[in-house]
Amino acid sequence: MQIQHHVALKEFNTFGISAFAKAYTPINIPAQFKEAASYYKGEQVFLLGGGSNMLLIDDISRPVLHVLTKGIETQAAQNGEIHITAQAGENWHEFVLYCIKNNYAGIENLSLIPGNIGTSPIQNIGAYGVELKDVFNSCTVIDLQTLEEKSLSLEECNFGYRDSVFKKEAAGKYIITSVTFKLQDLSINPDYKLKTSYGAIQEELDRLGGEPDIALVSQAVINIRTSKLPDPKIIGNSGSFFKNPIIKRDRYDELVRLHPHMPSYNVDDDHVKVPAGWLIDQCGFKGYRKGDAGVHDKQALVLVNHGKATGKEIISLSREIQEKVNSRFGISIDTEVNLIENM
Repeated sequence: MQIQHHVALKEFNTFGISAFAKAYTPINIPAQFKEAASYYKGEQVFLLGGGSNMLLIDDISRPVLHVLTKGIETQAAQNGEIHITAQAGENWHEFVLYCIKNNYAGIENLSLIPGNIGTSPIQNIGAYGVELKDVFNSCTVIDLQTLEEKSLSLEECNFGYRDSVFKKEAAGKYIITSVTFKLQDLSINPDYKLKTSYGAIQEELDRLGGEPDIALVSQAVINIRTSKLPDPKIIGNSGSFFKNPIIKRDRYDELVRLHPHMPSYNVDDDHVKVPAGWLIDQCGFKGYRKGDAGVHDKQALVLVNHGKATGKEIISLSREIQEKVNSRFGISIDTEVNLIENM
């Protein structure tokens, strides 16, 4: 285990925010998880994955453990189900492509989501009608206080909309070292039903032509995402900055009378989800820029760093957007990214 000091984190976060770690330790092999947890026992540490779902507002004074472990293992289950365990440092999109190549279905709709495997349960990542919880079997964790290694089930992770136990009562308690997914092996279960009704997937599939399969669905999602979302390698961003708000249906009925074109997605009989990007766009923020902090010109849900924006400038812009949306529509929109401050 190697500890480095005053390490620049700009290259390790997709927003491209200039910040520093007081102490930085790369975790390259699974054995180093326990070594680091033992070394820092009793201290609060900061776990860094792909750096894709966070906004650095301050330097990090806690020890930073950068999770870089690699490895994928498969185990056949019953009725064509395949269990796949991926180490926490595996890149999420590369894992999706691995599954598609091997004819394992279930996560093709989650193509091109930035970040690593280990952080995917924390956020309960989701896109185009699929969430991580739909394909989650379990995850292996290390308790930072007891150094005990154990497995957490789907129920124990208490997943919600972009939420989990890791953001609530277990925040800062565990290091997620690996995640096991339950997917469908199409060589055994060829009757798997593709999920193409959400968003513009079916429209893009029609444009692509050919017989739809998991690879084509993945390509459709990739095409849609790249047409809307900026590449972090070109302009700093963390994808969707805000959650899509869920409101009561009677409240939506009131709003749609005032805003007839307001889109929505059914959640249940009493609730609907309203696209936060549409709300922000209606408030005139698409393409808005304040210094180097801005809103993407193709997708208002995405805040961007045009070069030298600080985390404080990005969060200031986000609060301006939240206030304007609440003032116009009476809807509160919450941040989806993790705000890293005072750590």
